[in-house]
Amino acid sequence: MLDGVTLDVRPGEAVALLGPNGAGKTTLLKIVATLTRPTRGTVTVAGADTVKDAEAVRRLVGLVAHGAYVYDDLTALENLRFWTTFGGRRLAERDLRSALGDVELESSADERVRTFSHGMKRRLGLARLALTEPRVVLLDEPFAALDERARKWLEEYLRTVKARGGAAVMATHGFGRDLDVADRIAVLASGRIALDRPRDGLALEELGRLYALATEEAS
Repeated sequence: MLDGVTLDVRPGEAVALLGPNGAGKTTLLKIVATLTRPTRGTVTVAGADTVKDAEAVRRLVGLVAHGAYVYDDLTALENLRFWTTFGGRRLAERDLRSALGDVELESSADERVRTFSHGMKRRLGLARLALTEPRVVLLDEPFAALDERARKWLEEYLRTVKARGGAAVMATHGFGRDLDVADRIAVLASGRIALDRPRDGLALEELGRLYALATEEAS
């Protein structure tokens, strides 16, 4: 349960959201993505309220959740066609196949997603994310189940998002490479932001110490 969370993410910035299980990381992402309504307080994305202007927010935000949110009965290509059409864009098949190629799924484009591994479904979700070109990217455990090539692609994609003035929030348990593209580290504990500081110059050992202190004090 969240309790008075305040977190500002600026254009061109990626924030790594750390915290123990049950801290509310996934809930926070779902609220920003308009999948869950906050019981109090306000959340805005580029000035649009997630409750009052939910449709406007959905056009700005892209979410890749831990469960991937893809349709098992559709092929990979049909999934991308459905989501881009639903988002108001009609892309040529070559563009859809190119996006699948970017995440190394081109050879599986016409296979039903029910046959995919968890990692393949995650990559399909990333292809969908790239095609929708959101201004705000929300990722739940972004590098989970990804192989090395997919990790590199995601890192480069997030750098591109930041370079064009977008923003990203990544909920993660990782303390290593998961944080390489982050500009800030925020720790969510007991429903509150217990730590928020720049990533630059913060050694992993120091981060581990600060994380332990923040979660202990918040409990």
